[in-house]
Amino acid sequence: MDDSSGHRNPPPPPSSSADTPPPPPSSSSSTSSSAESLRHVERMINSNHYASPSRTIYSDRFIPSRSASKFALFDISTPPEGRDDTSSAYTTLLRTALFGPDAAGVAPPVTPDKRSSPSMSLPSRNIFRYKMETRQSMHSLSPFMSDDAVPGVNPSPVKTPRKVPRSPYKVLDAPALQDDFYLNLVDWSSHNVLAVGLGNCVYLWNACSSKVTKLCDLGIDDCVCSVGWAQRGTHLAVGTSNGKVQIWDASRCKKIRSMEGHRLRVGALAWSSSLLSSGGRDKNIYQRDIRAQEDYVSKLSGHKSEVCGLKWSYDNRELASGGNDNRLFVWNQHSTQPVLKYCEHTAAVKAIAWSPHLHGLLASGGGTADRCIRFWNTTTNSHLSCMDTGSQVCNLVWSKNVNELVSTHGYSQNQIIVWRYPTMSKLATLTGHTYRVLYLAISPDGQTIVTGAGDETLRFWNVFPFPKSQNTDSEIGASSLGRTIIR
Repeated sequence: MDDSSGHRNPPPPPSSSADTPPPPPSSSSSTSSSAESLRHVERMINSNHYASPSRTIYSDRFIPSRSASKFALFDISTPPEGRDDTSSAYTTLLRTALFGPDAAGVAPPVTPDKRSSPSMSLPSRNIFRYKMETRQSMHSLSPFMSDDAVPGVNPSPVKTPRKVPRSPYKVLDAPALQDDFYLNLVDWSSHNVLAVGLGNCVYLWNACSSKVTKLCDLGIDDCVCSVGWAQRGTHLAVGTSNGKVQIWDASRCKKIRSMEGHRLRVGALAWSSSLLSSGGRDKNIYQRDIRAQEDYVSKLSGHKSEVCGLKWSYDNRELASGGNDNRLFVWNQHSTQPVLKYCEHTAAVKAIAWSPHLHGLLASGGGTADRCIRFWNTTTNSHLSCMDTGSQVCNLVWSKNVNELVSTHGYSQNQIIVWRYPTMSKLATLTGHTYRVLYLAISPDGQTIVTGAGDETLRFWNVFPFPKSQNTDSEIGASSLGRTIIR
């Protein structure tokens, strides 16, 4: 009906399943062209209400699309549509990292806000492990676990350290072997013969046949203080308590000559080709050429106390000397005064060894008040490093086959230590002597060392590997097992 104002109320909109606006009211006076125009405008206004199968509908919450992710590379199955397993998977993975793989199967506590679904499966143990791209487990990057704690993962191979036998393979009784730090009574020749000074006698032990030979007897008024083999041949030098140096031909058990010079005992000997150096309690070092008629060709002065250590370098150009004055000196072939002086040791320096691997590398060891092994570069005149061993250093010797060295010790542990240079890591600590290990020599093949102590025993140890060019067994080996007496 018409109201008083003369206006007509609009009719209610008709219902539509597509929820589209109602069509305009029909009028008998409307033309077909106007109806077509209205329908075109209607489609333009309501164009956003029509869904397009090729368009993605976005909302104000970002949900990543995983349709392009390569889950097959990680052995991870894609979660079913409509289920959010992110929180559960992260919780399980974190529990595994913190408490170990056994804790992965423990169900989380049930809370009113979060309940575990029975159908929810635990993540695969292969999580974060590539299939084809790499063989390394990503568990190795975890701060909580290492590769060896992850089942199915093989850790990278680690080089096994060389095993050094902890027991001597042979023991010789050496009666009357003196317990004197300043003496050098054991030496091993290039012909595989061991010389040992026992009291006033020198004995030879053939390492190939185990035959013992008495080389000489100095008599009741004299005593053996040092022995030293020539680098080649069968000549043996013997230093005595009367200050004399005797030269013996071991192959014939015959004394070649006796040389004087020292006023007191001769406790250190060192050969350089045909040149023999002797150090004594009179603080002097004498250079002797056994081809010359004179007893000595030069006298080296510099030490303020007894000379107890002497070693020529492998190239025969430098002589290192150690004394009871805590000094380490280096001399050249023609000097009468030391060309290098090292004063860092705080006790007597008896242990001296030149490296056969690096020119100019010298090692020295100090006595009870020092206990340190020090390394020097005589080419640059520099102190390289220092290692506190914790006990008196009595002897040092380098391996000819590998870059390692052995030290023997006295107070207070009486041990033998095999070191790897330059890290100075311990390969082995050998024990067995009950007195200070004052004497040390190495076999000509560089594999075996012999140690002597005041407990009157000589012990043979296999400490170094075979030479790289040698494929045969050493002439001294397990066949020598047993304990015998050297005289």
